[in-house]
Parts: sequence; structure tokens; C-alpha cells
Amino acid sequence: MLESVGLGHRADYYPDGLSGGQKQRVAIARALISHPKIVLADEPTAALDKKSGRDVVELMQKLAKEQHCTILLVTHDNRILDIADRIVYMEDGRLVSDGKSLSSTVESRS
Repeated sequence: MLESVGLGHRADYYPDGLSGGQKQRVAIARALISHPKIVLADEPTAALDKKSGRDVVELMQKLAKEQHCTILLVTHDNRILDIADRIVYMEDGRLVSDGKSLSSTVESRS
């Protein structure tokens, strides 16, 4: 699984020897190794820059499709919303919007 996330060459490294993006990819590998039906991801891009965050989410999406797995991702990062198959927008614990596109909802709240 480490090979599939591009870290086969880092198998013998300890966490303090990995970058934030590499640690996130290890977390993805750990989550998917047992071929679960669903993975819950809470803010997987929070500690990453824009490019690394996008790379991590695209990798999650690719591996999930290959394994026929659903990923439920919670995020405040609007930069990755275009990757989602479905978006559910919540505010203060209440459902605000449920659908593919949130552009009008997000724009009206900005």
C-alpha cells in the first residue's frame, strides 16, 4: 500500500523523518490497507499547503475508486470541493445544502 501512495522507498522511516504530505499519504495507506467500505477523513488537508492538500485528496479519490470504497471527507478547504462527487454543506450543525455544486451557496455566504 505504501507503494500505491508513492512511499515504498520510505517504508523504514519514522514519522519525524517524513514531511506533512508524506504523513498524510501514510495515513491514507493505513486507512485503505484493509479494504474498508467507508473511510472517514476529518480535515485531511488542514496542515498542508494548497498543492500537497490537493495531491492528497486526489490520491484518496483515485485509491477509493480502485478499491470501490466511499470516502466521507469533512473539510473547511473550499479549494478541493471540485473533486467531490457529492457535497453536503452544514453550518452550526444544520444542513444548509445537499448536492454536487455549492458555488451559489458558498458565494452567498462569503
